[in-house]
Amino acid sequence: MDGGEFSGGTRDTASGAYRVLARKYRPTSFDDLVGQEPMVRTLRNAFETGRIAQAYMLTGVRGVGKTTTARILARGLNYLVPGKVDKPTIDMPELGVHCAEIMEGRHVDVIEMDAASNNGIDHIREIIEAVRYKPVSARYKVYILDEVHMLSGAAFNGLLKTLEEPPEHVKFIFATTEIRKVPVTVLSRCQRFDLRRIEQDRLIGLLGSITAREGVEIDAEALAMIARAAEGSARDSLSLLDQAIAHGAGTIVAEDVRGMLGLADRSRVVDLFEALMGGRVPEALALLKTQYDIGAEPGVVLQDLAAFTHQVTRMKVVPGAGDDAAMAENERRRASEFAASLPLRVLSRTWQMLLKGIEEVQGSSRPLAAADMVLIRIAHVSDLPTPDEALRLLKSGALPAPSPSVASPSSSPEPGPRAIAPSSGGFGHSGPGLSLAEPASRPAAAPPAPMPVTAKAAPAIRFQRFEDLVAYVGLKRDLPLKLALEREVRVIRFEPGLLEFEPTEDAPRTLAADIARKLTDWTGERFMVSLGRGASSQTLAERQEAEQLKQKSDARSDPLVAAVLARFPGAEIVDVQIRGDDSADAALPVPAAAELAGDLTDDPSEQAED
Repeated sequence: MDGGEFSGGTRDTASGAYRVLARKYRPTSFDDLVGQEPMVRTLRNAFETGRIAQAYMLTGVRGVGKTTTARILARGLNYLVPGKVDKPTIDMPELGVHCAEIMEGRHVDVIEMDAASNNGIDHIREIIEAVRYKPVSARYKVYILDEVHMLSGAAFNGLLKTLEEPPEHVKFIFATTEIRKVPVTVLSRCQRFDLRRIEQDRLIGLLGSITAREGVEIDAEALAMIARAAEGSARDSLSLLDQAIAHGAGTIVAEDVRGMLGLADRSRVVDLFEALMGGRVPEALALLKTQYDIGAEPGVVLQDLAAFTHQVTRMKVVPGAGDDAAMAENERRRASEFAASLPLRVLSRTWQMLLKGIEEVQGSSRPLAAADMVLIRIAHVSDLPTPDEALRLLKSGALPAPSPSVASPSSSPEPGPRAIAPSSGGFGHSGPGLSLAEPASRPAAAPPAPMPVTAKAAPAIRFQRFEDLVAYVGLKRDLPLKLALEREVRVIRFEPGLLEFEPTEDAPRTLAADIARKLTDWTGERFMVSLGRGASSQTLAERQEAEQLKQKSDARSDPLVAAVLARFPGAEIVDVQIRGDDSADAALPVPAAAELAGDLTDDPSEQAED
């Protein structure tokens, strides 16, 4: 995007008024357009072969360049350089006879109309009457109608005949943000171009080049914030950049942009995500309050949290999704770690809860309190298994069945009053809803003294395998420790209550102490952890990678897979999944979840069978 010959200075040379960046660096040729290569290619081929349509429809979100493209197209239709070029073209390396007037919106043969304020049939009649006359000086008389969807039904109908068979010297260019409101009868008479949102990395490059020309210092994180807030709109990004320059007095840093936009600190959003996935409610609420105190809106924090959840999910299911120029390196690394450790069901559940929570916050009179409740809900369910997982744990015997809290139905109660269950009424009268005691045939015996209830001690958790220990840490949602166990521990000896391992080179020095302390706190039993040398085993991550490589190698040797790879050159085996392998469903004993699993079914026979 280059201002070219029409960019002028920072201030208008005629009036001395300040010219905003969106006008100063407005594109003046097809080469200056950013992110619209498919449209430019189509127009280039059409102009070179003489297949120039009588009407064009430009659509897209605000700020992607619809009106600017219409002016450039009008310039290309009337491009004239005496002695050099005298035909329609999209290659305009220098100013033509009509270029300056067209791009400034003051050419007599290029008529721009705002359909929002000129939307009646009378305005269309004026166009119909005027198209009969040839242009005054240009090659074509061009009508540019902005926001054409605002025309009335009668105006659209009055335009149809002229739009279908206009005089040879007339061209129509329409622009709209609401393409669905334009009648099909009009769309069928136009050549339609959908202008795309500009990608964030290209917006960052555009903003960087403009700040360099303006002599403004800006850091990379601030550029990424502005590009992200613009949502693909070049005009919005330049307006925000203009505001940031004024806010920072010539030097723009991330903190200034964050305060100006009311955004949350991205690093703290990642910290908030980690606290939620670990079920650490006080830490999560403290992080939200800190963001709120420095000016971030609770709804914006949840939106950023949802965006990060979406990014982690994409990185989990789409290889290479982390190659995003708008993400900082630390954010990309942590998102990759979350994608490797968090199950897809947890990410999906978090996404759904955040979407609903954002609506609640936006409609609440107390946004911070509403956001607190959303975070509490997410953190509360973070360490709960899904119903199907809890049922599998119960059926596999990893969870003991809950002890019955009421007397067995087969036991015979002592004779005495028979209770009549209350109905739907209330209390305080002897009508429906009051529990009555119906006397038995003989005097009621005195109620027996209640038997003392002795709490049954929870069975100790005994990890039979190192994999069971890692799974237990994952159930506790301690993601950093789970990743460390998978990637930085080479087991030498493992027994119930004892772990001896050799750490990898990048393992933290406190890893053994952290493992012992956390397992002792969680299980209530002393857990011995020691360091050693000479481990013959690999880490879990290394074993998994080796197993994946072996599976891919075995798959390549399969005749059917080999035939498919030969049929499609360049195809690769991304993953191998063995159907019917239930080893992943094996779970470790978690006594604390027994009550939850016991409530999954109301069928007594199924509970007895389990």
